[in-house]
Amino acid sequence: QVQLVESGGGLVQAGASLRLSCAASGLTFSTSAMAWFRQAPGKEREYVAGISWSGRGTDYADSVKGRFTISRDNAKNTMYLQMNSLKPEDTAVYYCAGTGAVVVSKRPGNYPYWGQGTQVTVSS
Repeated sequence: QVQLVESGGGLVQAGASLRLSCAASGLTFSTSAMAWFRQAPGKEREYVAGISWSGRGTDYADSVKGRFTISRDNAKNTMYLQMNSLKPEDTAVYYCAGTGAVVVSKRPGNYPYWGQGTQVTVSS
């Protein structure tokens, strides 16, 4: 059974930083592309960043490019999202997602595995 567990969310002021973690089990993590998505109240779930199985390929939504960094440690079965210069519009529930495949996708429907989410709230 695949389990993805996010941690690291919280309430911060604008301009602050947070680091999210996603611990995976039951998944062949080292061969699975992974991604972060987020969903704000009343909005659709949106792609934030993706990382290839090796970690050598990364991709970001335009809204977070230059502020967020996605990374992974295959030895620890863990993925990270370093979020700097946070803005109030980054407020959302952040979800970790796994494809089980090697290719990163921006479409939520291509991810069969999801975590429960972690809340990030940025105050102005």
